[in-house]
Amino acid sequence: MNTPHAPATLATPEAPGTEAAATATDLQALLGGESAARWWQRPTLWLGAAAVLLVVAGLLYWQVQRKSGAAPVYVSEPVRRGKVTLTVAANGTLQPTLTVNIGSELSGTVARVLVDVNDRVKRGQVLVELDKAKLGDQVVRSRAALAAAQAQLTQSMATVTEARATLARYEEVARLSGGKVPSATELDTARASLDRAVAAEDSARANVNSARAALSTDETNLSKASIRSPIEGVVLSRSVDPGNAVAASLQAVTLFSLAEDLQRLRLDVSVDEADVGVVKPGQAASFTVSAYPSRRYPARITRVAYGSTKTDNVITYTTTMDVSNVDLSLRPGMTAAATIVATERDGVLLVPNTALRFAPTQAGSAPAAASRGIVGSLLPRMPRPATSKKAGTNEARDGAARTIWILRDGRPEPMTVTTGISDGRVTEVSGPDLREGLAVITDQRAAGAAP
Repeated sequence: MNTPHAPATLATPEAPGTEAAATATDLQALLGGESAARWWQRPTLWLGAAAVLLVVAGLLYWQVQRKSGAAPVYVSEPVRRGKVTLTVAANGTLQPTLTVNIGSELSGTVARVLVDVNDRVKRGQVLVELDKAKLGDQVVRSRAALAAAQAQLTQSMATVTEARATLARYEEVARLSGGKVPSATELDTARASLDRAVAAEDSARANVNSARAALSTDETNLSKASIRSPIEGVVLSRSVDPGNAVAASLQAVTLFSLAEDLQRLRLDVSVDEADVGVVKPGQAASFTVSAYPSRRYPARITRVAYGSTKTDNVITYTTTMDVSNVDLSLRPGMTAAATIVATERDGVLLVPNTALRFAPTQAGSAPAAASRGIVGSLLPRMPRPATSKKAGTNEARDGAARTIWILRDGRPEPMTVTTGISDGRVTEVSGPDLREGLAVITDQRAAGAAP
């Protein structure tokens, strides 16, 4: 039986391209399948990175736009009308109106001390007594010398009388005798005797005056042994005790210090050269002392010295004030902090000093970092020089033209004003467009910032 055979397949020639593809397929099959692509060849990675960069750029742009679009918040205060006082501060020391240092012109030993510190004394009251024994002896000796000189003067006067009588007798005899007797020699001798007697009388009289002066000096020294107060006041200090030896020299030794009247004191303060131009006699002042810090004492300026004092390269001028101390609560030597009222003005327009120092920030300066780009914002910036473009950084000076900023409809507008006096917190201002109630800007804050 015949078995059926499959039809024979005719071999047909293949194209060259088909052969190359088959060869590549066979080669891939031989190597074990398709090889993996490298990381930089993966498109999903690049797509993810681009998406992240777009999100970051969008967030940065949104923040920059938000900051640049946010309007700043201005802090303002109204221009008000009121009173301003220009004051000058100075420190000084309280002193008595008159202080007298009591000394001794004589040398000797202290016998008695009759007063002590804080005692009130009257004019002429004895304060201390020296030993008077030697001084009393000198007075007795001077009185004896005066008595001797007076006796000598009496003798000289008697001699003059005798010589004058003798000369008169000789002249009468010569007249009666026609000049025969006495002789010319005898007449000349009589005249010379009279002249010598007159000279002796003058000398004796001078000796009397000298003895009287010596007696007066000794009596004065005896009286100065009792040292008396030249004024009525209070004893501030005492530096002598009974038994001490006092030696008089070119400079008298100070035994006591007296203050004339503690109910009236003077305050000497040192005013800086920058402030002395506004300080004048007659101005009112007040001061405090450490003993009573909560109490202010009134005072009035009586003198501003023209002579200067230089201490540590600082020039000051001594200003004297008159102080009432009726209750005796103040004591000489206390340190006082004084405030002098130099100028007072009432009913003037006032602005805070912060308004004179304010200048608004330029628009667009806050987001300046955005213009540097993303990479530039991440890099460090060079420091800027320490300069300020704000106006009004100096304190107000009287009569100076300054610029303040007025808030109108939420926007700052500049206004030029003339400044007056300042008390450190507010300043007097004036200007043609300035009026009470205007909102003057004192500060600027970013939108959303905490007040």
